[in-house]
Amino acid sequence: MRRLLFTIAMLVPMALFPLSQVRGAEPFAPRVMIVSMFGLEAAPWLKTLTITHEFTVPGLSAAFPEVGCTDDGICQMTTDMGHANAAASVMALTFSDQFDLRQTYFLIAGIGGIDPDRGTIGSATWARYAVDVGIAHEIDARDMPRGWKDGYFGVLTTSPDQMPRLEYHSELFQLNEALLQKAVLLSKQGQLEDSDDVRAYRQHYHEAGARQPPGIVQCDTVTSDTWFAGPHLSAHARHWVALLTGGRGQYCTTQEEDNASMVALSRAAKASRVDLQRVAILRTGSDFDRPYTGQSSLDSLKQQLTMEGAMRISTDNLMRAGMPLVEAITKNWDSWREGVPGN
Repeated sequence: MRRLLFTIAMLVPMALFPLSQVRGAEPFAPRVMIVSMFGLEAAPWLKTLTITHEFTVPGLSAAFPEVGCTDDGICQMTTDMGHANAAASVMALTFSDQFDLRQTYFLIAGIGGIDPDRGTIGSATWARYAVDVGIAHEIDARDMPRGWKDGYFGVLTTSPDQMPRLEYHSELFQLNEALLQKAVLLSKQGQLEDSDDVRAYRQHYHEAGARQPPGIVQCDTVTSDTWFAGPHLSAHARHWVALLTGGRGQYCTTQEEDNASMVALSRAAKASRVDLQRVAILRTGSDFDRPYTGQSSLDSLKQQLTMEGAMRISTDNLMRAGMPLVEAITKNWDSWREGVPGN
């Protein structure tokens, strides 16, 4: 009986078994790793991809303990939301011996608030810079010095316009320009979704970016665990991006995780486990970061949270904008294996 069971087991295709449970298996070498932050961001990818291998990775969130991969080398993981979860999950992934990530391209793909001057709900944005807007001194606006626009200023500085020393080593990341330009160009092949409730809502805005249908934009993202909203805090985010990038960055999206994920990836890169030049950040607008004229900031936040179409199109458009890059890499691996083609 034992011999019969052994013979049957050997005839079952190996793909039916999670590779993480196959004793002695070589580390899996993904061509692309898609990094989502919560379930709704992951859903369009998982609906589209044919997952054949699942890896249970110690250290991932208990809510999302597995990495799923396809036969052609596309993998997807979900970190769980916020700075701490993102850093812990990405670190667990990159230091897992189940994977060989030295040639893997990472696509961090999530939703976020968007500046109506730069885009609209559903727009897909590719970042050149990821800027942490949460590392700062703060004086309550009711107590701030006369003439200040807000109460935020850099750590160990004395005024909002003084450039802080980047001593946390997580305040600012610049993505690979060659990969960024490829991503922007390729994503224009995708057809982005729109919705009736978003169309109606965006007509309240005067900004040209807000009133247009969802499109592809190159602009930059700020990270903060505080989900801020309103014109004053959004103006601070614009100023902060300009300050830390020497005027080269253009703020347009806000989210909670990207600088944390980049810190984990940078530490893995120093250990020669990943290539930091193979990372792209894609954020789609799920809500405007400020109200329209005549609307309060609180009402703006409350109303946008009830728009079903906003969540649907922002998460679907992650896949629609990101898949052309994913497919270009996986289907033309000989051209991408050693780095971004044409670089």
